[in-house]
Amino acid sequence: MSTQQTSSKNAVANPPLGGGGAWLIKESSPFETYTPEDFNEEQEMVKDMCLQFLNTEVLPVIDRIDKMEEGLMPSLMVKAGEQGLLGAAIPEEFGGLGKDFITSTLVNEGLGGGFSFSVAVAAHTGIGTLPILYFGTEAQKNKYIPKLASGEWKGAYGLTEPNSGSDALGAKTAATLSADGKYYLLNGQKCWITNGGFADVYTVFAKVDGDKFTGFIVERDMEGFTRGPEEHKMGIKGSSTVQLYFQDCKVPVENVLGEVGKGHIIAFNILNIGRLKLCAAALGGAKMALSSTIEYANTREQFKTAIANFGAIKHKLAEMAIRIWVGESALYRTSKWIDDKETELQAAGKPFNEALLGAAEEYAIECAILKVDGSEVLDLIVDEGVQIHGGNGFSDEYMISRAYRDSRINRIYEGTNEINRLLTVDMMLKRAMKGKLDLMGPAMAVSKELMSIPDFGSEDEGAFAAEKKSVVNMKKAILMTAGAAVQKLMMSLSNEQEILMNIADMALWTFHAESALLRVIKITDKQGEAAASLQTDMVRCYINDAMDNVNKAGKEAINAFADGDEQRMMLLGLKRFTKTAPFNSKDARRRIADKLIADNKYAL
Repeated sequence: MSTQQTSSKNAVANPPLGGGGAWLIKESSPFETYTPEDFNEEQEMVKDMCLQFLNTEVLPVIDRIDKMEEGLMPSLMVKAGEQGLLGAAIPEEFGGLGKDFITSTLVNEGLGGGFSFSVAVAAHTGIGTLPILYFGTEAQKNKYIPKLASGEWKGAYGLTEPNSGSDALGAKTAATLSADGKYYLLNGQKCWITNGGFADVYTVFAKVDGDKFTGFIVERDMEGFTRGPEEHKMGIKGSSTVQLYFQDCKVPVENVLGEVGKGHIIAFNILNIGRLKLCAAALGGAKMALSSTIEYANTREQFKTAIANFGAIKHKLAEMAIRIWVGESALYRTSKWIDDKETELQAAGKPFNEALLGAAEEYAIECAILKVDGSEVLDLIVDEGVQIHGGNGFSDEYMISRAYRDSRINRIYEGTNEINRLLTVDMMLKRAMKGKLDLMGPAMAVSKELMSIPDFGSEDEGAFAAEKKSVVNMKKAILMTAGAAVQKLMMSLSNEQEILMNIADMALWTFHAESALLRVIKITDKQGEAAASLQTDMVRCYINDAMDNVNKAGKEAINAFADGDEQRMMLLGLKRFTKTAPFNSKDARRRIADKLIADNKYAL
């Protein structure tokens, strides 16, 4: 069903506005939704090349990487550069491959199972390279980008300080113009700098004149710049992490990145892309961790049978697969939106850097949602993976123990998951206030619906009718809850972080449920119901759980700001919107697990 053919009965709204957040107030067409089944032959080859690189170059030396063998990580990055893996997103004029956004996202996913190596590459290709590529002058780009694309030089990014983590603009590092006007003298300290120990080029943020937050390109051998010893970390032990020290560090004025006082534009725009790419890498790692767990469950015997035959294990394996498949659906749906927006902006005359940054900013809401879900899915997979491995999962002889340790950082960097949840709602409300997203109209329509007699007329009885209705109703639950919270709390809503996080969770589950549903409808249309039966099982299991999770988060939010008749009415509305028909998820999960066990890997 296209957006033009949306029935008034099932649509929340169908406004002319599109872009970030619009999925909440309109019905999307599965046939206009990009899915992993749409990858072209070249993209599949790129992904296979990444996996082959991990299997031949990285995983055989993973213990040496974790022991920080000197020179090993930089040499692997050079090899990756020789195969074009560091320059997928970089234009050909600067030595890159000039690939589209979806292909560059596939590289992040394909290398996502490389543990500390994945972290080093992601930092280099993302925050280590993109600030210069997107905000640098022509001279800066010509000087640095070709060497970063080839891996000859390695990149790092200095934003975080000991007393400013989530509050990036609270940084204390200062930059003072020298008397002769030729240099900025940097003084201060940065911490948790990935690739910091071996990088050649650093994007560093400091305040000019005490308040002008500004980016600088700092080279390794600049006077007054030193690096601390390697940090000893819980996970990603092979990733270089150091502190940076600046003591009258002389940075030429031509190394100012962007405009003085506009560093926040660099920092925050780069994070949008980084959040989506982190989701891709997390899902790549999750697929590898699940495959190794399936192999273990098939070979480990207890009570004279493989533990894969036990229902409790099947439940875990199926849930792990469901969350990966659904996360992947949302990831590439969003990647295509960004890719399309980038093309649109370039066609309108925007240069490539402004086009991609503008596209990523347009879908910053979705990037934040993806970062949260991707990191939490990976944590679920490695946690359950350790559980399935039992005592062996606690041993370093098994890869899952490294995966468990390495996973934990993902919920912290690129903005903590708490910050990203708060940003999800904040950005939606700001878009609404600017007239870019009509939230109040649909929210008032839902409120009016609650006051009316329920419509018991004929229901849509087509394929996936119940699932479509569930997604529409989850959107109504969000609009009802968020709309009432805005009206009741007004400007004080920003101080009610628990409520904002409840609403963000409702949005996360709904966006992923819709993405997965659109994907399975599209698969079914192309391949038939029989070919899509397992995917259908996954979507129905996920939506069944999503309805419960939306109900729980909505209830917590409503109870936090409403009382009396208003509270009772909204709780009744929430119950109506999250009502589901009985569903045997146990059998569905067993069918999914049986396929995983037969394949001896994740291959859905």
